[in-house]
Amino acid sequence: MRCLPCHKEDTAMDTALLFWNNIISTCGVPKIIISNRDPNFTSEFWTNLYDMLGTKLAFCTAYHPQTDGLAERMIHKMEEILRRFCAYGMEHKDHGGFTHDWVTLLPAVQHSYNTSHHSTRGKTPAMGEKGWNPLFPVDHLKKNILTMYPTAKDFHEMWKRACDTAAKCEDAVEVKLTEEFSRKHPVFPVSLVKPYFQKEEDKFPFRKKNPTHSEIVEAEDSPGPVKKIIKARKIRLNDKDQRQYLVRFKNQTANKDKWFSEDAIPYGNLHLRRFRASRRT
Repeated sequence: MRCLPCHKEDTAMDTALLFWNNIISTCGVPKIIISNRDPNFTSEFWTNLYDMLGTKLAFCTAYHPQTDGLAERMIHKMEEILRRFCAYGMEHKDHGGFTHDWVTLLPAVQHSYNTSHHSTRGKTPAMGEKGWNPLFPVDHLKKNILTMYPTAKDFHEMWKRACDTAAKCEDAVEVKLTEEFSRKHPVFPVSLVKPYFQKEEDKFPFRKKNPTHSEIVEAEDSPGPVKKIIKARKIRLNDKDQRQYLVRFKNQTANKDKWFSEDAIPYGNLHLRRFRASRRT
């Protein structure tokens, strides 16, 4: 999709030059042009020009926009977008001194439309035309984020494993197995496959979490803020295996260490991550 500003007073020559400089020079000569019966398109100059180029001109019937419904819907969409941004008037300027007139906004609207996902074709217009999407600033950020933040690499690998696609048939799926399960047969019945939902604390590990009731009670009874987790153990409680952690508190000796269950460690998410990371190294 291309958006080109023009004037009502433009002649057939002006329209032809606009089309040549912005469409033919980048996309090539079209086989067919569908347009309304504007005098610029029905003029002798325009018809002779495209007759020489080998382009067929197809004109829609007057007052029948459904002849080219796709273009009409696209124009309506562009008008709706521009109308929202131009709500403050043609002469409005923001704090940076930029006017919000429709001509200034056309390149941004064109870029946004061409890189937005369309449900009808299942891809962006840019992908359908060029086979690739133009880069955004966030794309450059993705390349450097693994080196900028050490924890980002773990999240990236976890996401990559979760996004490994499975070849699915009617009643079974073929799964890409990790090394520890590589000796197993990769095909499983559909009944054993369930959707994976990532925990909130795994999605947003740095988000502050309100303490639960057990955390508040234990925090009040604890000798002070947690310094670190020393070790872990498994015990049998109420016919269930439960993992407990030995917690050491700040400014306290080892005889003040206490065993806590995972959900009862006072503000323990950060300390648990550090403890598990130290076990892996």
